[in-house]
Amino acid sequence: MFYYLCQDKKHTEMNNPTHLSENTPLFTNDIIVFGLLMGILAFIFYTSSLKGGFWEKFYKIVPALLLAYVLPAVLSSTHIIATDWISMENGQAVKHQSQLYYIASRVLLPASLILMTLSIDLKSVFRLGPKALIMFFTGTIGIVIGGPIALYIVGSLSPDTVAGTGHDALWRGLSTLAGSWIGGGANQAAMLEIFEYNPKKYGATVLVDIFVANLWMALLLMGIGRSKKIDQWLKADTSAIEELKQKVIAFAKKVQRIPTLTDYMVLLGITFFAVGLSFWGANNISEYLKEHVSFIADKSSPLSSFGSHFFWLISLATLLGISFSFTKIKNYEGIGASMLGSVFIYILVATIGMKMDLSEIIKNPGLIFIGLIWMSIHALLLILVAKLIKAPYFFLAVGSQANVGGAASAPIVASAFHPSLASVGVMLAVVGYVVGTLAALLSAILMELVSKFMGII
Repeated sequence: MFYYLCQDKKHTEMNNPTHLSENTPLFTNDIIVFGLLMGILAFIFYTSSLKGGFWEKFYKIVPALLLAYVLPAVLSSTHIIATDWISMENGQAVKHQSQLYYIASRVLLPASLILMTLSIDLKSVFRLGPKALIMFFTGTIGIVIGGPIALYIVGSLSPDTVAGTGHDALWRGLSTLAGSWIGGGANQAAMLEIFEYNPKKYGATVLVDIFVANLWMALLLMGIGRSKKIDQWLKADTSAIEELKQKVIAFAKKVQRIPTLTDYMVLLGITFFAVGLSFWGANNISEYLKEHVSFIADKSSPLSSFGSHFFWLISLATLLGISFSFTKIKNYEGIGASMLGSVFIYILVATIGMKMDLSEIIKNPGLIFIGLIWMSIHALLLILVAKLIKAPYFFLAVGSQANVGGAASAPIVASAFHPSLASVGVMLAVVGYVVGTLAALLSAILMELVSKFMGII
């Protein structure tokens, strides 16, 4: 299965333009890199468990989950490790790519979603109310209008940064950012197909996507450590969230028992069988839709994202996890099913951190500036609406990540509050897939109008 995953990913990357580092990292073997990442996680968890002294004060300011993300980013920025790079072999440039993130997102992420939802209380989730959706769509609106506003501001200050005509027009490239930040990779690909941005320049927008989106996620994670103070400032009612958390905690205590080897083997067997089933189902569903449904097969269609393999993988894994909650399988929460899911989440976070090169901000200051303004508008609108409707910080953070990060990172942020809340992030991310392409189209149209108004196309 891992071989198939790696081969599939290599094929994808060869057919989609991405940014590749020209500096060969110190460690290129995935097994060695995985060992480094696990060593980092061990260090974080050990130091965060220490009572008194420096480390206790440190982790009151910096959440462990944030550090699990930042330290791999530091290693990547200093070229100790990398997600992709180019090396010269026999006088030819050869592309290399780590498969760690791909395997973590395609195997460990769905596994964690199953483990975290198998004891879910659906009634309590639905009782969270409409504020979750309100904050999600607020985040969507922030992305839709943020792009045109950022383009206008930077274009006024630095016309050369936004210069370009025809297929080189910057608004075409920024449309792919809108797709990525509302839906995900499939929506981003749809925007590239629709507006036909110059592939040679596409790598720069990918850099903006990675740097700005990951920086924003880091800030959201930092806010989790201060969520109580933020909720007090927002005057938010967190009772429904606390009720859901307490129900899961109470159930875990009720069924808690000393685990045996058989318990772990059965739990992991069920989990990864479900992951394999989800992967198989996603393959068949996505291929069938692409072959038999014309508007999904058409990459320029607003509904083409429904042909995404990843969309169906996450959806099926979540549905299987929820279905387990209606069976005796939910009792495996008593041996720490959700904690095991958290282990997989932390590994995924570490591989996401690998993708961020902190030095890239120096290389593309103009485009990065557009991305930062864009994300700031998204953030400010979320804060304003959260204050008006008294929404908890949880809804702000997860609503934002369901847009900007999609199904790969929305559950990460949600589970940082409590493992029982991961499913909320997944459900909102699925909504993002549905509205992503249409909302990104609207943002692209507005950016084109701004470009015409400023006379830069």
